[in-house]
Amino acid sequence: MYLEQITFPDQETEFDFFLSIQRTVYDSYYPFQILSARRFQQIDFEPITILYGGNGSGKTTALNVIAEKIHAQRFAAYNRSNFFEDYLSYCSARSNDEPQEKVLLTSDDVFDFMLGIRNLNQGIDHRREEVFQEYYQAKYADFRFTGFDDYHELKKINLARSNTQSKFTRKHLIDNVREYSNGESAFRFFQEKIRPNSLYLLDEPENSLSAERQLELVQLLEDFVRYEQCQFIIATHSPFVLSLKEAKIYDLDQTPVDVRKWTQLASVQQYYRFFQAHQAEFDDRS
Repeated sequence: MYLEQITFPDQETEFDFFLSIQRTVYDSYYPFQILSARRFQQIDFEPITILYGGNGSGKTTALNVIAEKIHAQRFAAYNRSNFFEDYLSYCSARSNDEPQEKVLLTSDDVFDFMLGIRNLNQGIDHRREEVFQEYYQAKYADFRFTGFDDYHELKKINLARSNTQSKFTRKHLIDNVREYSNGESAFRFFQEKIRPNSLYLLDEPENSLSAERQLELVQLLEDFVRYEQCQFIIATHSPFVLSLKEAKIYDLDQTPVDVRKWTQLASVQQYYRFFQAHQAEFDDRS
């Protein structure tokens, strides 16, 4: 385990800070007054630690604060106010060994990855049409070899005449590139980005993933913890991700924030009651 603990300022510490600054009116003191309102002062980490809560609960704020405090690599922009550095100065982090990577991965990163694949495939489609034309022109070309300068053209003609159109096209395009669904692309993102011996902060990784893909992600994360010495800090409200084995879950919908079992969480209980209410429909197999 790489990151062991982080502490956030309490309401009294924040109040002293406000007294110390000039009396200027600001629209927001973010990230002050977010976590302290939930009396959320400390996280003691496990190999898998989950920050659970609804919209506005502060789970993404906590994740951003942790990422900045430990200098994690990040790609997407985020809400960094004028007071962010001041807030970080009141936070403390305790670490163990240094991981190979410390990375924050957000839903925006997943979206950019999916968009990149889509653009790549659009480029491949355009190039494929060009290669089709090259194939027919080469296959039926009236060509006479006159010298070394014609070698490249001769090679193309021989390739066209000795292969079918599909084989000729594959040899001229990037191998193993195809159109992925959004869910496939999103899951592929985590497969490519997560590496052994590293610490990852994941902000709602369930976005764009079907229930089946979320279960595959759960298995992927569990395997990386068990076999590849990874640590994960996850902000989520997905019941599938919340079910990660031996995950320590902080419930940010409670004041003060407390550790709870995933089956005790409000949204999971709501799912449970919903399916119980419709149990007869599941039992009716006619």
